[in-house]
Amino acid sequence: MSALLGPAEIRDLAALLDIQPTKKLGQNFVIDANTVRKIVATAGVTGSETVVEVGPGLGSLTLGLLETGANVVAVEIDKRLAAQLPITVSQMQPEATLTVITQDALTITSLPDEPTVLVANLPYNVSVPVLLHFLEHFATLERGLVMVQAEVGERLAAPPGSKVYGAPSAKAAWYGQWKTSGKVSRQVFWPIPNVDSILVGFSRAELPGTEAERVATFKIIDAAFQQRRKMLRQALAELLGGSAAASTRIEAAGLAPTSRGEELTVLDFLAIARAQVYTDSSAG
Repeated sequence: MSALLGPAEIRDLAALLDIQPTKKLGQNFVIDANTVRKIVATAGVTGSETVVEVGPGLGSLTLGLLETGANVVAVEIDKRLAAQLPITVSQMQPEATLTVITQDALTITSLPDEPTVLVANLPYNVSVPVLLHFLEHFATLERGLVMVQAEVGERLAAPPGSKVYGAPSAKAAWYGQWKTSGKVSRQVFWPIPNVDSILVGFSRAELPGTEAERVATFKIIDAAFQQRRKMLRQALAELLGGSAAASTRIEAAGLAPTSRGEELTVLDFLAIARAQVYTDSSAG
């Protein structure tokens, strides 16, 4: 088994690059090889796959993914980290196949290889936008496993009616099924974070609608959860042209105007979006 990075190597690399991890930037590096191998095993990565990793940092998880024989495409915004990563990999796993893209993950829309799996340790402040962005732009992604702040992961995997079900839950469900896969100890990070982390996985399903319908549905989801305590007819009034118009649309979708966003599935939100097409065409 090839070597992975440990606490000493991580600190040495950080010192070499003059990187002082800050909690503000969500820079918490994994320093435990067993945790890395657990993530890779839970993701089910095999040597025949192309994996995309977002925010590889100093390379802890990257080396674990490469250890399987998989091709890894790493997207890193920090130029210092992006420049060092191939050097680290060549020293520890010279036979590995790694491509590093120095770019903001939220702006990337194409990759040199089509990834089938997404595996990453995502910083809290961009985890949901990054996930939704990659699912939108990379149709070849079949599944993934990410480490995020515990409350974010629980929200992503939450079903309708749950206390933590919200806009991220409904939007994530557009792309497939999500489930949490266990908490991760704070002790495996350097520096030790103030929050708990969790693994959350997804498997892509057939998309329920077109891209235009997705955009319309996500607007309705955003409006519904901006005022989640209000009934749908009130929460969607501004978006849909008033409370009466909203009620008509919601009823046309087969739903009660008095229901609340937290009760609706992504297919319910899609039904409201599709009701727009129906009422517009019938009005002509």
